[in-house]
Amino acid sequence: MCGIIGIIGKKNACKIALNVLKNLEYRGYDSAGLAYAQNKKLHTLKAIGKLKELYSKYEIIENEVKNVTLAIGHTRWATHGKVVIENTHPILSENIAVVHNGIIENHDNIRSQLKNKNVVFETSTDTEVIPHLLSVSIKNKNNFFNACISVINKIEGAYAFAAIESSKNEIFVARKTSPLVLGLGDGFNIVGSDAQSISHLVSEVIYLNDGDYAVLTESEIQIFASDNNKVEREKINIKSNINFLNKDGFRHFMEKEIHEQPNVLINTIGSLIKEEKDLNIFPEKMNIKNNYGITLCAAGTSHYAAMIGKYWIERFSSIPVNVELSSEYRYRSPAASMYSSMIVISQSGESIDTLMAMREAKRLNLTTTVITNVENSSIDREADYSIYTHVGPEVGVASTKSFTSQLIILLSLAMKLAFNNNKISIKKYLDFIKSLKLIPSFLSKILSLNENFMNLAQAIKNSHNILYLGRGILYPIALEGALKLKELSYIHSEGFAAGEMKHGPIALIEDGLPIIMFLASDGMEEKSISNLQEAIARGGKVFVISDEKNFGKISFIENKVLIPSFQGNWNDIFSPIFMSIPAQLIAYHVARERGTDVDQPRNLAKSVTVE
Repeated sequence: MCGIIGIIGKKNACKIALNVLKNLEYRGYDSAGLAYAQNKKLHTLKAIGKLKELYSKYEIIENEVKNVTLAIGHTRWATHGKVVIENTHPILSENIAVVHNGIIENHDNIRSQLKNKNVVFETSTDTEVIPHLLSVSIKNKNNFFNACISVINKIEGAYAFAAIESSKNEIFVARKTSPLVLGLGDGFNIVGSDAQSISHLVSEVIYLNDGDYAVLTESEIQIFASDNNKVEREKINIKSNINFLNKDGFRHFMEKEIHEQPNVLINTIGSLIKEEKDLNIFPEKMNIKNNYGITLCAAGTSHYAAMIGKYWIERFSSIPVNVELSSEYRYRSPAASMYSSMIVISQSGESIDTLMAMREAKRLNLTTTVITNVENSSIDREADYSIYTHVGPEVGVASTKSFTSQLIILLSLAMKLAFNNNKISIKKYLDFIKSLKLIPSFLSKILSLNENFMNLAQAIKNSHNILYLGRGILYPIALEGALKLKELSYIHSEGFAAGEMKHGPIALIEDGLPIIMFLASDGMEEKSISNLQEAIARGGKVFVISDEKNFGKISFIENKVLIPSFQGNWNDIFSPIFMSIPAQLIAYHVARERGTDVDQPRNLAKSVTVE
């Protein structure tokens, strides 16, 4: 959520900052703004809505600000205060401008203290306490740098911020939990929310550690740890990815990311297969012990991946698995004595809920592993062991290729654990590895059915409520399908375990209610079909996505899409990976038909960095 950019020492700083903010749109935002220093005075430019509104305002003053070399910018996702110009960042106090991600948890107390000093507040944001604290501190004969240090000693919460002062040619930055990365240029320096957004400008970056703060000038960067001692942090070479914002002919990034799964998952699978005979996963690094369980922890779509992982790991390795919501874990005083390992799943590696859950697991002496798409992200750096999905940047807010890659890793982990614990034979283990390599081409076959899912989307696009059903390992896919539909199309949709329908949800069924079921030939299909009969009898309009093996059993269902059956005995085991594609395509096509913002759904963000 929210994006930060700061640049010093390069002409056209305002335009450069705007372009970086464009790269940060995937994080989700509802307003945007710039602050820049010119002739030792601060100026701001702010707009509600998408960046095109800010670009329009910038074009009016473009010739006047070409020589500006100090600017900070921000895309805001509202937390404290409505979406109005006054609350749009940067937030000013006299000669100070600040952009901020996260939440200042003690802002109410600080606000009261400052009001007692006759400070006048003009916004309802928690951020505003930062520039006011800076102004008060400077008036108390502190210089800008020392004033900034005094502020970070007073504020509490998870945050990242950048501050500038009109007479100082420098940027002060600080982070606590929320990410910040510094970019080293030739005669200029940059700070941003992630490395990808600035990779077209610099070739080297520095990731700030939690608790670090830094001062950037055009010629140098000084970094300090939380103990106020000056430190050196590793410089990391990055390569500019010119395809980051390229839709490759697709209408939306999400559409591109759905259709590129056969190609990018080759990278995931290639990273897992070790010399054709083994999987490049090391349970010993995860501290997975006999007679101890594993906790899987994640949020949103990644949480549904964890639920599927539980089915696989327990089925094949007989190791008990506990699945936790990241946002709940550390607040419920979890008992951890029966667990030795926590595996967290995060596409961005910056999800604050998941990071804090992992820290709680560390406090409870669990060894931590992360499954993530972003190397050097906050969670990656703090985890004891990391497994990367390697699917490249995912711009669309709704996760697609990251979800399927997470599933592939979780299934591979289940098989590696099963083999190590002598629960499966070497023959089955090698057959799994062989079958794993066939997934990309098989997904291409499912994607070739795209028109069928477009037709299904046409049939449900005007609905107000939709139910998704699944049984067994496809129950989490029903949850994921419902989540995708509601977040993209804004249609109310719910996912249920098919066997639970008669325990309550059946009361929702009325004439014409769309019901979408994911069905696999897994030995439980007869029970699932019986659940469908109950829905049809009550007027529900049933749509079934099933593998071809069930064709004869569901001939009475008019609306169905049959996907190919996978080879050998792996069809039902791989089915969550295969059924993910229909879930994504249905949601995408319904949203496109309804004209919603597919890549940036309202109120949502790609990287959730506030609790």
